Amino acid sequence: PAPSETSDTVDISNFSFVAETVTVSVGTKVTWTNQDSVAHTVTSDDDLFDSGRLSNGASVSYTFTEAGTYSYFCSIHPYMTAKIIVQ
Repeated sequence: PAPSETSDTVDISNFSFVAETVTVSVGTKVTWTNQDSVAHTVTSDDDLFDSGRLSNGASVSYTFTEAGTYSYFCSIHPYMTAKIIVQ
């Protein structure tokens, strides 16, 4: 059988990413879901990924294929910051 894909989730709630730091293994797919009533984005500091505007209930996923620390923010609300640590 094929190995199962590892995944993790990050909620966007109350104008913050919950949790601010997530540690995952290489090959993990992270899914962000907007729980707020206003639009947000998930935008990496290094232009690796950008969700565009996510309305309430919308989700976006990205699979991290290399180890490192990936900082990201909401381009609409730049004070919203977080990071993914890939080991």
